[in-house]
Amino acid sequence: MGKGRILVIDDEKDLIELVRYNLEKEGFSIRSAQDGESGLAAAMKEIPDLIVVDLMLPGVDGLDVCRSLRLEKRTAHIPIIMLTAKAAESDRILGLELGADDYVTKPFSPRELIARIKAVLRRATAPQEPAEMIQRGKLTIDLARRAISCAGEPIVLTATEFRLLQFFATRPGRVFSRSELIDGVLGRDVSVEDRTIDVHITGLRKKLGQCAEWIETVRGFGYKFREEFEDTMG
Repeated sequence: MGKGRILVIDDEKDLIELVRYNLEKEGFSIRSAQDGESGLAAAMKEIPDLIVVDLMLPGVDGLDVCRSLRLEKRTAHIPIIMLTAKAAESDRILGLELGADDYVTKPFSPRELIARIKAVLRRATAPQEPAEMIQRGKLTIDLARRAISCAGEPIVLTATEFRLLQFFATRPGRVFSRSELIDGVLGRDVSVEDRTIDVHITGLRKKLGQCAEWIETVRGFGYKFREEFEDTMG
């Protein structure tokens, strides 16, 4: 049985073949596209388990691909790893803000990409705790169905955002440093900067809207999820 279906979107044919060779050796099933438009079409035709997309694509670039995937209900939850030849922090952050779960900077080793893919897939498919519903004011978190709503309005989160919210909500009142959140949510085998957590939390708060107040910043240390008795809004 294969380990998962990966869609690789990159305009470099040699890179696609290199990635294909190494991922297929690991048991993954690979499809590919060489531009953003055909990549989006491929994602809609057969929903993959994970998408690897280059930031710099002809026509529809990687950022637009990521944005379009997150806006479409059928693909909103697919984990995305963004490839970028740009080393600037702003480019990586923009990709994360648009919903990418992780990024890999070119040039990279196939082993590094495989490790990132496995880590992201583990986070996305990790078995859940026994069915549980968390209700905090207007915020409802159905852990069994991975369904989130605020004041009755459904909220679509990426796999990483859901894991982050779940991590917080099941540990109310406890303050976590950025490094603890990286270990607990992204995994110890993933090398990322503290700023990555800030970007994910900013995106999560934006989607939660009026329910974002449940995630509090603890200045000089990190973040926490409010305890229920702190809710004075009724």
